[in-house]
Amino acid sequence: MIRIVYIGGCTRSGSTLLDRMLGQLPGYVSTGELGLITTHCITANRLCGCGRRFLDCPFWQGVGEAAFGGWGVGDVAELVRLHPQVSRHRYLPLLIFPWLSPRFARRLRRYRSLLARLYEGVSTASGEGIVVDSTKAPAYALVLRGLPGVDLRIVDLVRDSRGTAYSSSKQQVMKDSVDRVVTKHRYPAGVITLRWIAYHLIFDCLRLAGIPGLTVRYEDVVRSPRRSLERITAFAGKAAGATDLGFIEAPTVHMREDHTTAGNDSRLVPGDVTLREDDAWRTMLPARSRKLVTLMSWPLLKRWRYV
Repeated sequence: MIRIVYIGGCTRSGSTLLDRMLGQLPGYVSTGELGLITTHCITANRLCGCGRRFLDCPFWQGVGEAAFGGWGVGDVAELVRLHPQVSRHRYLPLLIFPWLSPRFARRLRRYRSLLARLYEGVSTASGEGIVVDSTKAPAYALVLRGLPGVDLRIVDLVRDSRGTAYSSSKQQVMKDSVDRVVTKHRYPAGVITLRWIAYHLIFDCLRLAGIPGLTVRYEDVVRSPRRSLERITAFAGKAAGATDLGFIEAPTVHMREDHTTAGNDSRLVPGDVTLREDDAWRTMLPARSRKLVTLMSWPLLKRWRYV
């Protein structure tokens, strides 16, 4: 059985960093936001974390062969076609109660069967048993919940909502797009805060529904990386030993090249990374937005010791 450690949460939460750190450990393979493979990789052929275009990367060529017999076959085209038909957040009610629509249920079963082959291909090509996926979206987590032969465990990565709001307001051109200029989505403070609240509450509900879950703060990952990884890997079922964590010499972590499919541009840079908390929001987030975000998210901020 393949185990998936799914990093859930809201955008701009530090998930790429955590994904890559877990991928340095024996038994774990970092894949980035694997839920975007149909759009960002198979269709747009953006850059892999190794710097090659996805379809030119030897690792992902091996994954494609192991899973489907190559990326140019009909099953892959079907995977691309089904993705927007079942994995968007508008379909959350049907992902919870698929029997409400027999047509949707058929699509979901087929999509899950193809995804199961994809994740098995990742495990086969990497030789690792735990696949780390930082797609974050609750809807995609619900899709993964029903994959045959998969043990799903969710790490709900939280970040101070005011930091999320500030980061989501910044303009950023994605370096992994070769053929055209692509910018990250920007959100007004109120909109991203509503999403922040909704996403984390949905992950709470998934835990109540029986999916193993663990809440981790981005700030704790940056401040205490060893302790955070020890906690996460114990939850994942393959605890990291002291020698496994030798790549961490706080505040520096030594990152080798990996094969992430999508995520923050930091995934394209191997080598030493200096960990520091991104708290620019304390001075850069406009006072009006800060008050709005704090008021809207106060109960969860208090729950996670941000206020």
